Amino acid sequence: MSVSSQTSLPELHGHRGCRGLRPENTLPAFLHALALGVDVLEMDVVISADHQVVVSHEPWLNPAICLDPEGRIIENSPFPRFNLYQMPYATIRRCDCGLRHHHVFPEQVSERAYKPLLREVLAAIEAIVRPSGRPQIRYAIEIKSSPAGDNIFHPAPEFFLPLVLAEIDEAQVSARTTVLCFDPRVLRLVHLQQPDLATCLLLEANQPWLASIQELGFIPTTLGPDFTTVTAAPVHQLRTLYPGLRLVPWTVNQQCDMAALIALGVDGITTDYPNRFLDLAQLRPI
Repeated sequence: MSVSSQTSLPELHGHRGCRGLRPENTLPAFLHALALGVDVLEMDVVISADHQVVVSHEPWLNPAICLDPEGRIIENSPFPRFNLYQMPYATIRRCDCGLRHHHVFPEQVSERAYKPLLREVLAAIEAIVRPSGRPQIRYAIEIKSSPAGDNIFHPAPEFFLPLVLAEIDEAQVSARTTVLCFDPRVLRLVHLQQPDLATCLLLEANQPWLASIQELGFIPTTLGPDFTTVTAAPVHQLRTLYPGLRLVPWTVNQQCDMAALIALGVDGITTDYPNRFLDLAQLRPI
């Protein structure tokens, strides 16, 4: 049972599945987050050389969490050594991204895991959710795009977006999916091409809320700011000017910060530790 179905608490968004507990953006992370009872599974997508939609935060192999295709440790370098946009998915799939223990997340259980395809994640989750009778899970899919990365680490938005939308449509989860992006170009295209699809404008800590919405050119479904910028004054201003705009800050890992955001009336909380949110709320999924 999901959190929001039991109470009026904010939605619980599992960041990269549940990065604090299982290897990020992997099937084990998404399945564990689902078992915990999150409302929304958050994930990131990039594109392989053969135009497959791959679930990954970076458009390269992160040396902190991944091994190379031969199972060797990747040395740090100023420029990424394994650009996923230049690698066919068959090669990407050979790279383990779960066995290396992530020192930033001491509670994370290491296990063998690869970067899955988006279609694989959606199929695995839907196979569990649809027959179960539980409230259907929702998806927050972040498209990892930036002007500087065009045609280097990913295709330009007009080529990137249709690849992702095709997977969402094929899985028949459009009504339960929000497309997230820091890149306004991508969200503008979503709004133009598939206006019924929910969108979330992500913001870094140095990006002003209202000016960023105005620059976007339309009102997205959700605003996703760095949680450190979420205080009473901007929340009040946002609610006054955009009363229908949802507010889902990222990435909130300490219970004291979760409690403060709940008091401010946010609509959702994105966290690496869904279990901490559940403990705070004194809820146990069944």
